[in-house]
Amino acid sequence: MKKLLIAAFALISTITWAQTFEGTIKWSMKMEVTDPEMKAKMEAGQKKMNDPAQQEKMKKMQEQMNDPKMKAMMEANPALKAQMDKIAKMSQGGDGDMMSNMMPKGMTVKIKGTSSLMTMDGGMMSGDILHTTDKTVHLDRENKTYSVMPSGNGNESFDGAKPTVTKTGETTKILGYTCTKYVVTTVERGKTITTNLWATTEIKDIDLKAMAKQRMGRGQSMFYEGIDGMPLRIESSTPEGKMTMEVTDIKRQSFSASDFTIPSDYTETQGVFGGPR
Repeated sequence: MKKLLIAAFALISTITWAQTFEGTIKWSMKMEVTDPEMKAKMEAGQKKMNDPAQQEKMKKMQEQMNDPKMKAMMEANPALKAQMDKIAKMSQGGDGDMMSNMMPKGMTVKIKGTSSLMTMDGGMMSGDILHTTDKTVHLDRENKTYSVMPSGNGNESFDGAKPTVTKTGETTKILGYTCTKYVVTTVERGKTITTNLWATTEIKDIDLKAMAKQRMGRGQSMFYEGIDGMPLRIESSTPEGKMTMEVTDIKRQSFSASDFTIPSDYTETQGVFGGPR
């Protein structure tokens, strides 16, 4: 599912870019594991996590994290501390399903000009992603840190091959907008990712063409050339699983420019997403 999560960030990040739009776009997200082997491993992992003996180990590990020496070590590495905290919280999720808790349920994107602030709802990638004209950073609000995420230029996959984009004659209505279906095929490290995007040209103040040559991550395309308009639904599928994202609300509103800046009291750290290229 990691590949789908990376694809989610790549696709979402391009949608946050706009030229004249100012407001909020809300997305729902659903991820499903379809590979039998991976599903079996996840179920086995969940069973092990629910075992009383394993729960006791987790409890002892949390107690150890309160040790002064361990606390000092964690404070010296905020990114690691944040990840450990997330794992601990997800292992104690109210629904008892750690694997489900690892997946985001949705996101809210605030946009002002070419800047955006994306807040993930749950999962390992929970937190804020801030896009500005010159960089993308992950903001850890709890620990008051930020890390610069990888970036670059191009419209290629990890394997260096350009994706194949096919416009179909299929249309559907999403939030009252007429959307046309595009089928995008990409090869990532030997595996094929098929993505169906439903895009509309009826939202005139969001133009993604200017961002067609941007990407997020090491080689991951942010936007696919050959697609007209704003995608309102994204259905991505790999041999391991499926991911579906859909816009549930578009609200035009004004924001302060300060909402799209890194707080002055935040410290830069090496994040889990890596550093700038």
